[in-house]
Amino acid sequence: MGSPDFSVPALNALVAAGHEVAVVYAQPPKPAGRGQKEQKCPVHQAAEALGLAVRTPRRLRGNEEELAFFKSLALDGAVVAAYGLILPQGFLDAPKRGCLNIHASLLPRWRGAAPIQAAIAAGDAETGVTIMQMEAGLDTGPMLRKGQMTIGPRDTASTLHDALSAMGAALMIEELAHPSAPERQDDALATHVGKLTREDARLDFTLPARVLERRIRAYTPWPGATACYGEVVLKILAAEMAEGHGAPGTVLDDRLSIACGEGALRVTRLQRPGKGPMAAAEFLRGLAISKGARLS
Repeated sequence: MGSPDFSVPALNALVAAGHEVAVVYAQPPKPAGRGQKEQKCPVHQAAEALGLAVRTPRRLRGNEEELAFFKSLALDGAVVAAYGLILPQGFLDAPKRGCLNIHASLLPRWRGAAPIQAAIAAGDAETGVTIMQMEAGLDTGPMLRKGQMTIGPRDTASTLHDALSAMGAALMIEELAHPSAPERQDDALATHVGKLTREDARLDFTLPARVLERRIRAYTPWPGATACYGEVVLKILAAEMAEGHGAPGTVLDDRLSIACGEGALRVTRLQRPGKGPMAAAEFLRGLAISKGARLS
């Protein structure tokens, strides 16, 4: 049970390990692109390429017909990775070993929808994957197995996503082969993160430069950190710490160093609407942003 790119390695690993995948559940096709044609999610596409049956119910809560089908499969277990729908208790209880979830954080830290981004934005030194026995609460179930990795100074949500996706697939195969004793989470240590929106990624230059540098990496590739130069919305793709100070949002030099609440940030790669990503020097040849200008 999964939907985005993050979930595909787990599906491939299950098949490669010789497990019988009775059925794959994925989010329904959704309109995408300029033509708004319905597009199947990555897991749906991967499952069809493997010749597996796919089901795409729009809801599970109150869906008695789907629950009856799910029970009829007489599953040994269900593997869940970023599926996107809440599993009601009947679904959680149906498989013999219950539902095992791949969660991209070291629980109980960063329960919720965007744990990879949250770990980078908070300045965490490490992150990882937790294999968890699912229960009704949001990421509150007993922990079965963990893997850890360091968050590097240049890691983005994109690089961590790929590494954690592969780690989660490997840990799930290990857990299915050698079941671990469950360990309850300490709720007192729990932190939470909700779904990200484009508004979350709007840079606030009154914050310290180190905070904004982490946020830029956390929100790459989505929702994409943004700032405005007049009416032009700029997507900030990469930046580094810089020297200088001034009123927050003020451009300090001809290298696109920007004053923040503490310190300064030098934008090194960015994009404007209708254009491709560019290094800052190339960008400034097309749209001059002079010293003293303000970004917001």
